[in-house]
Amino acid sequence: MKISTKGRYGLTIMMELAKKHGEGPISLKTIAQSNDLSEHYLEQLVAPLRNAGYVRSIRGAYGGYVLGSEPNEITAGDVIRILEGPISPVEGIENEEPAKKALWMKIRDAVKDVLDSTTIEDLANYNEDDNTDGYMFYI
Repeated sequence: MKISTKGRYGLTIMMELAKKHGEGPISLKTIAQSNDLSEHYLEQLVAPLRNAGYVRSIRGAYGGYVLGSEPNEITAGDVIRILEGPISPVEGIENEEPAKKALWMKIRDAVKDVLDSTTIEDLANYNEDDNTDGYMFYI
């Protein structure tokens, strides 16, 4: 499974909204400029997120978008499924021989576990200095 720009930029939208959660709406233009992305492309991505209830649009001169739920209630998996479809490392998994099918299912489940246990709040508050999962090499 390869996450396309749809999923990556969709997560960017959601992270930016989570960072400003409770401060009022944010325009897609602001998000696009701060992340060097196409505003037009972000408009295409925000529609399915809005239809799913993950974001709400606010009209008016000071309008924009806000999260539809609390940032700790929306997972990366929610966003990826809306924009990319089902999470699966290969297509046609049901037709595989049992050993390979078991492998693909383990991979799928591991990816799902990571995506479904990572909230938008986690991503918005991520600090590289706090990451304890990294490796330290000494020479």
